[in-house]
Amino acid sequence: MRRYAPFIIIGISLLTMACGSLGQLVNQAVPTPEVIIITATPQDSADQEVALQITETPVPVDVAPTSDTTAVTTAPDTASIGESTLVAVQSRGVLNCGVNADLPGFGFYDAVRKRWTGFDVDFCRVIAAAVLGDANKVEYIPVITSEGPNERFTAVRSKLVDVVIRNTTWTASRDGAGLIFGPTTFHDGQTFLVTKKSGITTLEDLRDKRICASAGTTSLINLRDDFAARGITFEAVEIAGDILFQSYLDGKCDAVTSDSSQLAVQRVNFPKPDDHIVLGDRISREPLGPVMAEGDDQWYDIVSWSVYATMYAEELRVDRSNVDEMLTTSKDPRVLRLLGAEGKIGSQFGLAPDFGYQIVSQVGNYGDIYNANLGPTTMFNIDRGPNKAWNLGGGGVLASPPFR
Repeated sequence: MRRYAPFIIIGISLLTMACGSLGQLVNQAVPTPEVIIITATPQDSADQEVALQITETPVPVDVAPTSDTTAVTTAPDTASIGESTLVAVQSRGVLNCGVNADLPGFGFYDAVRKRWTGFDVDFCRVIAAAVLGDANKVEYIPVITSEGPNERFTAVRSKLVDVVIRNTTWTASRDGAGLIFGPTTFHDGQTFLVTKKSGITTLEDLRDKRICASAGTTSLINLRDDFAARGITFEAVEIAGDILFQSYLDGKCDAVTSDSSQLAVQRVNFPKPDDHIVLGDRISREPLGPVMAEGDDQWYDIVSWSVYATMYAEELRVDRSNVDEMLTTSKDPRVLRLLGAEGKIGSQFGLAPDFGYQIVSQVGNYGDIYNANLGPTTMFNIDRGPNKAWNLGGGGVLASPPFR
């Protein structure tokens, strides 16, 4: 087993994991969401025409709608202990990717068009293009933050999914719980959504207010930590299930807190979005990215270098529109190595040398993916902020290790 930080690999002992069968989870009933009131006091120490009116959690394409809003469609692998994830995926012929199903712009299932879209969804496609040579060979499996067999971390540890790409924050405690995080695909930060008529414009204005946050996420921890440090008292309303924003709209709280990107895309779907504002203050940095089970170094490398390929391509100004031309005319050895025209990068991971070309030609570079789902031509128009290539200006922090 290896523990990873960017550009640093530290060897430690291998932890043997037992493999069990979860069985198929279709038609499992969903627990009734509940609201838990907690009083906190400071301590000393790509397709933008998609319909966004969501009335229930969507279900995957190949399953008829049921009353189970958390149903999944694929049983965990029954492969023998020791079989690599790469072998399992290639034998199956499809990548099982855990995603959000009701967060437009990131992970969303359009039940009318029977189509998955979103930034995170496209990174599932990136991995499929690298591993299977076909970005469309993905089984999207909705995973959730509340308890259950398809809770996102349970799902990846149990092999129900090969990877989770679902607005998930990389933290120390999660990294030490049988999980390992790939490169950060989205640098986010936590803030608050409030009504304009509330008059709330600063964090201090939230003193003694009711603040809704999702159970099972880092949002509540960040809220308590930051407000304790600031000496701001508040009443936390912890929401279990997928009714966080409906609870806010129903008046159960004065503000709702989450990642700023999530607040921005959910606000667009409100009946009167102009009646609500996202505060400019941030109380945390949220590095979001793919999550895998520990114990498979090869799979970690595959997922990581697939993500890096999108970033490196943007650094080198290789995108979906010019990749074929760059493959045949570029004299830049970095471009040729990325696209597989020179060298055998990828073979040490069990991939074809042209895995970078497959990613960029089928899905795009990082900028292509961002702009298609969240950029200025979309209804969200979320500024990229730090989510830009380091060498293209604008304060970007995205960087890939060299492909050599």
